[in-house]
Amino acid sequence: MKNALIIYAHQFYEGFSEGKLNRSMFDVAKDTLEEAGYEVKLTEIEKGYDVNEEVEKHLWADLIITQSPVFWFGAPWIYKKYVDEVFTTGLVQQSMLIDDGRTSKDPNKQYGTGGKMQGKKYMLSLTWNAPEQAFNDEQQHLFDGRSVDDVFIGNTSNYKFCGADILPSFSCHDVIEAPQFENDVKRFRHVLKNI
Repeated sequence: MKNALIIYAHQFYEGFSEGKLNRSMFDVAKDTLEEAGYEVKLTEIEKGYDVNEEVEKHLWADLIITQSPVFWFGAPWIYKKYVDEVFTTGLVQQSMLIDDGRTSKDPNKQYGTGGKMQGKKYMLSLTWNAPEQAFNDEQQHLFDGRSVDDVFIGNTSNYKFCGADILPSFSCHDVIEAPQFENDVKRFRHVLKNI
């Protein structure tokens, strides 16, 4: 049996972002992975968490998924706080990583090779109002040809720095202007079943 940790990074804003879509995608991930034979543990950041327990969940998991809305081109601030606390504790304990990989005896070693989470996989599942065509197209004004994964490199780098393999992100696009909920769920289930 494989182990999966799903992190729910939604932050509630009355009348703006109440979390219905992210909750649905979080539930889809849980149900689909359980159906595929995974044991699943959940973290809902907004409900509170124990930092040491979160480190242990990361060490236990084979697959880690963060389900998050995109607020101002990043995850909500509560997710950044979570990452700062959990990853710093994992470094202090030397359980998730030892250091940045370099040493005074070998300062030319690759930066970012001190992780201890090899063999684990990390994936972002995001909900955006940005349309899919805003990405991967140099003619598009805002992202200048960047992909979703390029925009979220600050998030995925945390996991890569710790040794995890980064899976392509999943996105629900245009969720306010032109939502495609049923199609998004179908696509997400397909991705999860093929990890």
